[in-house]
Amino acid sequence: METVRTLLVDAFTDEALAGNAAGVVPDADGLTEAQMQAVARELSVSETAFLTESDAADRRVRYFTPTTEVDLCGHATVAAHAHLLEDGVLDPGTHTLETNVGVLDVEVTDDGVVWMTQDDPDIERVDLDYDRVGDALGVDPAALRDVGADLPLAVASTGMPFLVVPVNFLEHVGGADPDVAAVEELCEAVDAVGVYAFSFDAIDRASTLHGRAFVPLAGVPEDPVTGTASGAVGAYVREFDAFDDFPEEMRFEQGHFVDRPGHVRVRVDETVRVGGRATTALDGRLVVPDPDDDDIVEA
Repeated sequence: METVRTLLVDAFTDEALAGNAAGVVPDADGLTEAQMQAVARELSVSETAFLTESDAADRRVRYFTPTTEVDLCGHATVAAHAHLLEDGVLDPGTHTLETNVGVLDVEVTDDGVVWMTQDDPDIERVDLDYDRVGDALGVDPAALRDVGADLPLAVASTGMPFLVVPVNFLEHVGGADPDVAAVEELCEAVDAVGVYAFSFDAIDRASTLHGRAFVPLAGVPEDPVTGTASGAVGAYVREFDAFDDFPEEMRFEQGHFVDRPGHVRVRVDETVRVGGRATTALDGRLVVPDPDDDDIVEA
């Protein structure tokens, strides 16, 4: 019976059972893709990071949701590197990480903040009816039109494409009641993996904005705190001149409406970087199925 060390690490928070929980398998060499998917399904958190050796970088990572592999995940990257620092595997400094979108830099500071450099931003306006978007999200379309003249609907990506939906007030973001099937259709229509709705009307006065991320195409109805989306939205607000004087660092809050509050630090200049802390909530071993086991029945 093969077992593998497996952790649950809460990212974008310094408190356990807050922020966004990521699975971390620090030594995944030898695991097959099917075994990785089985482990991710068993952990049943939004993403699990599987770390292996790499010829192109300090280490290789693959990210799996409970249902599929995704190319990039910010909170699982932060969680994995926070664990490696805590475990003494790496020292503070800049480390390279091979992902499905290329080799990225990850900086770990002396005080435990993990900064992930994301892919170059790609931002495109999209022509969608506000009634359709509002109905899909369960938000009054008037709350979207109110800010739409200055901040348009757009698909933004720094490794994973999100439909960015600005909303006028926090009450409408918090009151969103998405229709999962309609959100999926919306994402498919614009080639996005999920929707990120946000308002500059935040809970914490220190926060730049409040966001919620719905990612049904990755098997995640709502992601508590989303690093990849935060980087994309950071690039989006710069692209559309949301600030007269663009801040050196932004603070995005998320997760409060699913009882997993967290904060993402976002810096956008020559590169897009997201940062945060993480704390380990569970450290143990998990049984993995034999590589030849395949009892899945396909309809």
